[in-house]
Amino acid sequence: MSIAPRIEAHLSRVGVPYEIVHHSTTSTSMESARAAHIPATQMAKAVTVFDGENYRVCVIPASHRLMLNWLNRHMSRRFRLVPEDELEMLFEDCEAGAVPALGQVYGLPVIWDQSLLTLPSVYFESGDHENLIRLDHGSFMQIMGLQDHAVISCPTDEYEDQAHLVH
Repeated sequence: MSIAPRIEAHLSRVGVPYEIVHHSTTSTSMESARAAHIPATQMAKAVTVFDGENYRVCVIPASHRLMLNWLNRHMSRRFRLVPEDELEMLFEDCEAGAVPALGQVYGLPVIWDQSLLTLPSVYFESGDHENLIRLDHGSFMQIMGLQDHAVISCPTDEYEDQAHLVH
């Protein structure tokens, strides 16, 4: 599989240009960024949360970690992370652990991190562990512009340590 059927149908329906970027098999968003030779700050990962009544997809850079307390304060809710086995039911046309950033395609509201606002392009899982979808800034804004956004994440120590080693 290269792109989840629901994601492909949505992108075609919306009519935004996108590119499929193939990479070796990976199991995390950070690994996908490395394998595809893209900055981890431009790799958007989807983190699904649940507040006891509603699911929500949080889209943050792979180089960041979701700050549940910031999200909860912004949303006036008490979200928790969704376990992997629940994700398989929500994203049935995707491989386990390859959740695309387009939760709205699956009927789930999205909140995306404000740090993605200024990027020239954004990459995210296509629904499998070997392909990413690349959207330029305009296409990302067209798809995500109506979704809520706020500062909901911060860089991980792991990413900061790696970034320090590069400089």
